[in-house]
Order: sequence, then C-alpha cells, then structure tokens
Amino acid sequence: MPEVYNWHLGRPMAYRFDAGNTQRQFAAVFNINRCIGCQTCTMACKSTWTYSPGQELMWWNNVETKPYGSYPQDWDVRILDLLDEANGGKQVWDAGTTEPVRAPYGRFDGKTIFEAADGQQEQVLGYLPHEDQWKAPNSFEDHATGAPSRGVSLPVHKGWFFYLQRLCNHCTYPGCLAACPRNAIYKRPEDGIVLVDQERCRGYRKCVEACPYKKTMYRPTTGTTEKCIGCYPRIEGSDPLTDGVPTETRCMSACVGKIRMQSLVRTEPDGTWTPDPANPIYYLVHEEQVALPLYPQFGTQPNVYYMPPRWAPREYLRQMFGPGVDQAIERYMYPSRRLRALLQLFRASRKIVFAFDVIEGPRFAEFVIDGRPVELFNDTVVGYDSQGNEIVRVSVDEPIYERPGKLNSI
Repeated sequence: MPEVYNWHLGRPMAYRFDAGNTQRQFAAVFNINRCIGCQTCTMACKSTWTYSPGQELMWWNNVETKPYGSYPQDWDVRILDLLDEANGGKQVWDAGTTEPVRAPYGRFDGKTIFEAADGQQEQVLGYLPHEDQWKAPNSFEDHATGAPSRGVSLPVHKGWFFYLQRLCNHCTYPGCLAACPRNAIYKRPEDGIVLVDQERCRGYRKCVEACPYKKTMYRPTTGTTEKCIGCYPRIEGSDPLTDGVPTETRCMSACVGKIRMQSLVRTEPDGTWTPDPANPIYYLVHEEQVALPLYPQFGTQPNVYYMPPRWAPREYLRQMFGPGVDQAIERYMYPSRRLRALLQLFRASRKIVFAFDVIEGPRFAEFVIDGRPVELFNDTVVGYDSQGNEIVRVSVDEPIYERPGKLNSI
C-alpha cells in the first residue's frame, strides 16, 4: 500500500491510494454541550434526501444518545472490538509528542482500519451490519447510566448521557473509497465532499462494510449505495434558494440548539490544513484545539469535529475523541476572549462563514467559577463569506428587547 500522512495520528499510515489534493475541504464543528436532542437536523435531512421507497431505513443524519444508543446498533463497539482483536492491547497513544499542525494529539501507535486489514483479502477491516441493526435510529434515546440520588455536579456526573450528532465525515482518507472494487466512490477536488457514482456502483456493499462510521447505506430498490452528499448544491451556491452564495447544509442550517458551524478549509498536498487562523473551523480545531475528531484511531481523518461534553467520564471521552479531551474541555469551560466571541457565531447565519474577526468591546461582567476569576467583554464577532463580504455580526452581550403593551392578543 502507498503511505499517506495522517495528522490526526501524527504519523504516516498505509492507504490504498496516494493522497488526493483538494482545493478546500468540507469541515464542521459540533458543540455537544449545546445539543438538546430535538432531531430537527435529522428530519431536515430526511425530508430533503431520503423520503423515497427503499430509503425508509436510511438516516444520513442522526443523533444518538451515548453511551447506549447507536445507529446501526453497536456500530462503534463492533469496530473497536475488531481493532482490538487485530492488535490486542496495542491500540495506544503517545500524547507527549505533539506538534501544532502535524500532530496536535500526539502519535497513535496502534493499527488503523487499513493497517489492521494487512494480509487479508479486504482493503479495510470492517463488518456488514445485519438488517435488524438498521431499524432503530433512536434506540436508547435519553437513557442514562443511572439515576443519581443526590443531584449532580461537575466535573463528572454519576448518572450521565449525551447526544452525539452524526453524518458522513467526508473523510480525507475514506474507508468506503478504499474498499470499493468498482472505484465508484470519489472525493470532489473542489471541496473534498465524498460521493458515489451511481452509474458505476453495483451494490457490492464493500463500502458499507468498510465505513467505520456506517454512513454508506445500501438501497435495495436500486441495488446501489447512497450516502450524505454534503448538500453540495448549497455548498456550491447553485441551489436556487442560496442566491449564488455558499450556504450551509440542511442539517446545519436547521439546528435549533445552535450547536453547528460549517466552513471549508484549505489543505496542503500531504492532507494537513493550510494555516489560516481567520477561518473559524481552523481556529477551533488547531488554534484553540477545543474541537476533536470522532474516533481518530480509525485512521480515516474525519472532517467533522466535536466539542466534548464536560459532564461525561473522561476515560470514555478519550476513547471516543482521542487524548486531547482534557485540554478541549478545559478551554471550553474557561474560554479565551476570542473563543468566547466565536462561540456566538454558531448558527448565526445560513451563509457559510469562511473567515471571522473580533472587535473588542468594554468589560460588562466579572464573577468567579471554581475559584477562578472570569471577565466578560462585550466583543463583537464578524463573519465573512468566500469573497470577503460581511454576512453577519453578533455581540457577546446579547441585547434584550421588550415588546410594548400586551404580550399577546388574548
């Protein structure tokens, strides 16, 4: 196999193809701490893309309740077990060798899903879920680990659960792409979105087996695979509703809890991101390191990142998001002035924010959290589109408006 550089792992790794260079990469950050589990994102995607016969059990976007929920059932437990069987006891991180861009989480010394398949007939280690495992996208919704008798407190709740928002990660090194014997799956060079060529696909389901996140799905009525397409007409600005401006995907723009931010980042030929602190996703992932990839040890270099929940057990979160969890939670709980301002920009506009700036304002509050003094400043964050035009500005201290007279007509 050729070697590619995976900056999530902090090292080169084996992959079927040489690294493909993209002009930009579709990327997003989800703030788990804000999600209310309303499934509005799920239904926005469902009503747009998967409402036809044969797509009844397809949920390109879903929200799972961790630690018990998953779609398909036990998808992450199954692949973690397979990796452990292939490299028992050696799936470990060396978190002491970090580099800001090329190895922000240290070095992963275990095997990826590609390396664990070495010597086998398949290109990627994986499994094909049973049909029954696809039938309950919201299994164990709101199920906690237990009911605490004396309330809860940070840093870790005794009884806990959290929502995990999932869609195709449009990985830099997709497992589905590496496994397809027809070469029917490809990454678009302009934005890194992963698509399936329906004319070439023959429904072998090797991609379903290989995707560790189980986000490629077989449609029995057509005998082909389908998946999230990143709402690429909206990303292009070619959707009639976008007025020619790059616009967030349906699941992003419908988010009630304002947990999502989407952008496109520039990439280097080796798969790393071009330094660009003005890009909101780059800033969150590389500058603040407050957003982390989902199961980076799989080796696909996913491009959807998460701000971990601050109330869940750290050991569980480290398994899911890698060794950067403690630092990410610390920086989220005590954000820098610039980060606090940027957090206001989540879901403030449906137009994609390619760059942001912060205009400093006066201090308006101060208090103490866990013995640490905290100051709040009424800074203003400004978002810009791909052409550098201002599209949104939001202040940290949100204004309050009172309606005159009666509040309703009753």
